[in-house]
Amino acid sequence: MTQTRLGEQVGFILEADKLKEVFRQTICTQSRRPENDAEHSWHLCLAAIVLAEHANEPRLDVLRVLKMLILHDLVEIDAGDTFAYDTARMAGQHEREARAADRIFGMLPADQAAEFRALWDEFEDRRTPESRFAAAIDRYQPCLLNCHTGGAAWKRHEVTVDRVIARNSPIAEGSAALWDEAFRMITKAAESGDLDPAP
Repeated sequence: MTQTRLGEQVGFILEADKLKEVFRQTICTQSRRPENDAEHSWHLCLAAIVLAEHANEPRLDVLRVLKMLILHDLVEIDAGDTFAYDTARMAGQHEREARAADRIFGMLPADQAAEFRALWDEFEDRRTPESRFAAAIDRYQPCLLNCHTGGAAWKRHEVTVDRVIARNSPIAEGSAALWDEAFRMITKAAESGDLDPAP
């Protein structure tokens, strides 16, 4: 291993530290402060390990899932967090994030840069069982936190139940069991007034 290679890797790790400063709309269940992207990534990885048995694909490569989950939000260092229900910001999200992926993963040695960028693209495309399960976890976690914080982010942005169902129904592509649980939570949130009814 050359010092140049190590230097590139260390530079990437330092750049990744900036993810701790990107704040999300979802709030933490205890302090009720905004969750940051690094905390979100850690929580997704933990959830994937715990919930892997509920994936639609029984022979899931969990390590590949974890790699996608730990890498996919790094692009938000440049692109920022895009709230899932902000239709205006969602319009150019993929292009902003793809440019960020080029820059951030491009900091690494060429072999790692190519591997990490391929994993990011795999997550985005949702064509493999691993990427579908990773995407399911990525949608399930904010839904779970919203349901356990009185629908805080949903209420703040006046999100309606039909939009939450539409946003989260792709969970079923990676885990039918998690979608059933998410749908139950969403329905309960709507019944309790933590989520606005459809117009």
